[in-house]
Amino acid sequence: MAEQSTDTPAGSENSEHTEGGKYTVAGKEFTRDTNYISTRITADGRDGFPVEPGRYRLIAARACPWANRAIIVRRLLGLEDAISMGLAGPTHDARSWTFDLDPGGRDPVLGIERLQEAFFKRQPDYPRGITVPAIVDTTTGAVVTNDFPRITEDFSTEWREHHRAGAPDLWPEEHRDEMAEVNKRVFTEVNNGVYRCGFAGSQEAYDKAYDRLWTALDWLEERLTDRRYLVGDTITESDVRLFTTLARFDPVYHGHFKCNRNRLTEMPALWAYARDLFQTPGFGDTTDFTQIKQHYYIVHKDINPTGIVPAGPDLSDWVTPHGRESLGGRPFGDGTPPGPTRESERVPEDATPLR
Repeated sequence: MAEQSTDTPAGSENSEHTEGGKYTVAGKEFTRDTNYISTRITADGRDGFPVEPGRYRLIAARACPWANRAIIVRRLLGLEDAISMGLAGPTHDARSWTFDLDPGGRDPVLGIERLQEAFFKRQPDYPRGITVPAIVDTTTGAVVTNDFPRITEDFSTEWREHHRAGAPDLWPEEHRDEMAEVNKRVFTEVNNGVYRCGFAGSQEAYDKAYDRLWTALDWLEERLTDRRYLVGDTITESDVRLFTTLARFDPVYHGHFKCNRNRLTEMPALWAYARDLFQTPGFGDTTDFTQIKQHYYIVHKDINPTGIVPAGPDLSDWVTPHGRESLGGRPFGDGTPPGPTRESERVPEDATPLR
């Protein structure tokens, strides 16, 4: 795998594009490019990259739902000492995510201005999107993988020796078959479904995408009415995968992506479920609503050509009581919540209703 051409937008919303900054193709459905660098970092090092604390750097962006997953899982498992993290800013151009949040506009560990540079080190003619999350080998400066579903699964399974004491089991053996089914439907119909609506190139494509999305959301509303978590009675990665879409629903997807049958706040079970997770350490304290809105409304110029970022919605309801405790369940199973967020990784107070 390797780097994208300069006429293909960077970021996490990759499909078949013909000009920089354009995410919709007239007359066509949105098709996500799911070809990623599949190299794995494993305990036995079978792909040439063994688990080694301090060697690898997770490059993420709080704005991106796929990267937000990796940030949440890293924090829940307590991998902060084992895997460092660099954060790109919320916006990017057609070439790459950039480190404009860092002094001098360079990642302080890798010394690069653009994530693209790490992809080019892996493959100089890399033709695909420069996506986050990505894991970079700090000994070479080259990307190891950007395969986002595998990254978080491997955090749970391959990095187990380096988990914090009390880390939850996000991939419980007894629920993996059910998780696979739920994860597949959540990804195709919800995580990617909102993009299929937002980047539809025709009314017909949009109508089909809209119906698919709301069929799935209605299924989730029913499923979560009498159960606290998606699979089993503890938080699993299935919950992480759904949460990052729900957190962006009212601020972005409802209006910007035209997913507007209901707001999340109008779906009792899903809204309470989302608040339950948000108020759980590791979820809300990694969610930056300011960066989320900046990313979508500024980067997607063909959908929002003015680049105006809306002031709303009011986020204070995210910290209201959710009442989900009555359904039972143990958020961390036999484990414990993660400790306080490190000062260097805290979300700014003006970007979250958490205090």
